[in-house]
Amino acid sequence: MSSSFRDQLASGRRAMAHLVHVWHERNGWSHKVLPALAECLDLGRVHSSQISNLRNGKLASPSPEVFFAFGKVNQVLSRELENIEDQILSVHPELFRSLQESAIPVEGNNGNPLSAGDFFEIFVGLASLPSSFDWFIEETEAPMLSAALADYLCKGRSWRICREQVMSAYSVTKKQRRERFEAVMAGLRDYTAEELDGELLDLHATNRVLNSITLQGADDFLENLRQRGLLLKDQEKLEIIFSE
Repeated sequence: MSSSFRDQLASGRRAMAHLVHVWHERNGWSHKVLPALAECLDLGRVHSSQISNLRNGKLASPSPEVFFAFGKVNQVLSRELENIEDQILSVHPELFRSLQESAIPVEGNNGNPLSAGDFFEIFVGLASLPSSFDWFIEETEAPMLSAALADYLCKGRSWRICREQVMSAYSVTKKQRRERFEAVMAGLRDYTAEELDGELLDLHATNRVLNSITLQGADDFLENLRQRGLLLKDQEKLEIIFSE
């Protein structure tokens, strides 16, 4: 029984770490954004070091105030930013600019923002991650998925030919993410597993624009990329064999 209890807690801690890093990756946030927002709006106290340790699965027993701050901030983000503009601009204008670029909340499978209690239940292993945060892409498959993604979105064409079309379909406005996406599409670098976790919903949306797909879910898109990656790998093996 005690072993099962410890396993549940360990599983919850891993899930929370995954959620925190995907949430930050999806928004392109540093560890300072959530603490600054919580402080500006008086929504509880959470330190950037706590964010970092949660993301790395190293914070074994965060205080109730951490979950309170997460839940309150998440609910604020689910509403229009105009409601908090005056409060933030007067104290932290750079924070508001960061939120304008991206302020995606964590929503449950029912479409509602996660509360403090929801975050706590995930941390202790009593609740599962929302499906949109449950990709768990392995680091070893990230290069294969990156190659498959470029081939998939470019439909086998060279980047020079399809660059304008693909970049127009990628709706993310944050400069750093757009530059990273372009580098992956051009074959200059690969996404890490963590980056893919955070990018997947936007990559799925890009695919829907380029290929006029309306019914496919993000999990189906990921599976298609995995299958495409395996095909590309097989093709590479055949090319090596025939070149010898």
